[in-house]
Amino acid sequence: MSDTIVSASGTSSAATGWFARHGETLLRILVPVAVVAVLIGLWQVGVTVTGVPQYILPSPGAVAIALFKDWGILVPALWVTTQITMASLALALIGGVGIAIFLVQSKWIETAFYPITVILQVTPIVAIAPLILIYAPSTQVALLICAFLVAFFPILSNMVQGLKSVDHNLLNLFDLYGASRWQTLLYLKLPASLPYFMTGLRIGGGLALIAAVVAEFAAGSAGAGSGLAFRLLEAQYRLNIPRLFAALFLLSCLGVLIFAITSFISWLALHRWHESSLKREN
Repeated sequence: MSDTIVSASGTSSAATGWFARHGETLLRILVPVAVVAVLIGLWQVGVTVTGVPQYILPSPGAVAIALFKDWGILVPALWVTTQITMASLALALIGGVGIAIFLVQSKWIETAFYPITVILQVTPIVAIAPLILIYAPSTQVALLICAFLVAFFPILSNMVQGLKSVDHNLLNLFDLYGASRWQTLLYLKLPASLPYFMTGLRIGGGLALIAAVVAEFAAGSAGAGSGLAFRLLEAQYRLNIPRLFAALFLLSCLGVLIFAITSFISWLALHRWHESSLKREN
């Protein structure tokens, strides 16, 4: 009897200890999921009670059925959009970091070239997408360029700010020990700018997806190589609103996945040393 009581108390304490360690993480997952579930339930009840036609506002059940029936159409389009988004984000990372390193080498270089990047950023992508479609060798290249231009600037601006925010005392220390410019860049400036880079990565990931969809809207590309934006337009023209909502759901899932991946990468890079990721006692 006493052994059973000891075993039960040990199990209870182990469960309590696990919840104390992982309870906050579990709540961060369960609370948003519960809120979304409640909103979907209210949506279903509202559509059922009011009797809104499916071509105006479909119920969540109708959207789920459309997602299942049109899976073979929507998933290939999702893969096309994902490829464009990931490729443009990779190019934006390479270009943003490379140009940021170039700009901070001299005050005059930054003065001369940084306004050009600002002009590219503030010009609406919808306005220049038709020109890019004219001059690009193919539609896919044009979509890639459009998405790159939108995702590029947040990474560039955050990286420039990070490279310029290095502690001057550390810079003086590197100068005192005779470090070369490249040694200072590699061992001091780049590590110090990592939090800024991660912020730009999270922003750029979402913007790359938005720009890819907007570019697909502007291009109006159809056929086997078309992305989810064309499927959205197609569903709208055919008044197939459940399929339209299903495509929107897939786009939202892709955006959440991109944000989750970039946030996890940021946590991996910063959680051991940076203040933004360290747990506080109070």
